[in-house]
Amino acid sequence: MTKPLLIVLATRDFDPSEVAAPWRAARAAGLEIAFATEDGEVAACDPLVLAGPLFGMLGANKENCATYAELAEDPAFLQPLSWSNLNSEDFGGLLLPGGHAKGMRQYLESGSLRTLVLQFFDKAQPVGAICHGPIVLARTLNADGQSVIAGRKATALTRSLENTAWLLTAWKLGDYYRTYPTWVETEMRGAIGENGSFERGPLMASYGNPFTVRDGNLLTARWPGDASRFADELVAMVQAQ
Repeated sequence: MTKPLLIVLATRDFDPSEVAAPWRAARAAGLEIAFATEDGEVAACDPLVLAGPLFGMLGANKENCATYAELAEDPAFLQPLSWSNLNSEDFGGLLLPGGHAKGMRQYLESGSLRTLVLQFFDKAQPVGAICHGPIVLARTLNADGQSVIAGRKATALTRSLENTAWLLTAWKLGDYYRTYPTWVETEMRGAIGENGSFERGPLMASYGNPFTVRDGNLLTARWPGDASRFADELVAMVQAQ
């Protein structure tokens, strides 16, 4: 029997599309889903993404908004586990969604979450991370003091995507799209190192041309436009266990 897919969430400000699409794909495949937050508190997505942060634009599409409304009533979502009390052996895979608003820092900077992530890597279990989610991987160190993605092939929110969103909205939203002064891509490249490869994907990102990178047990993607393809591939990885 396939074990559940574990979706780990920041208590607030995660991206709804990057959770809704995998939830939809997992349910369609008959896969059980478990959610976890730091203290077992019910999570809330970034409300600006649902509304569209710039005059209704740059937000989640209608399909993902509708799916998120359903997801928010899922008993598993309303009764999340605490990630500090979990063992990777109880799950078939791990999903690390992204989000760029400042509430994500709780999740991106959590030492206890990195301890859990390391369990999945030590056992070569499926791990999927999208957008800002791969930052958690970049900051998770193995016994040798290297990032778990050192020497691996991966992607994440690219500098061009992050910079474009920031430039379009800074006049209205300030640094809303700059979670940290350092670009996500810059931090990822530093963690991957010279023996690995950061993949930027097509220059013109679009929902019609999704991009993902698979390297063994690791699956990564760049932004919500990649989420549906990313979701299908991660579900298939979990089912193959």
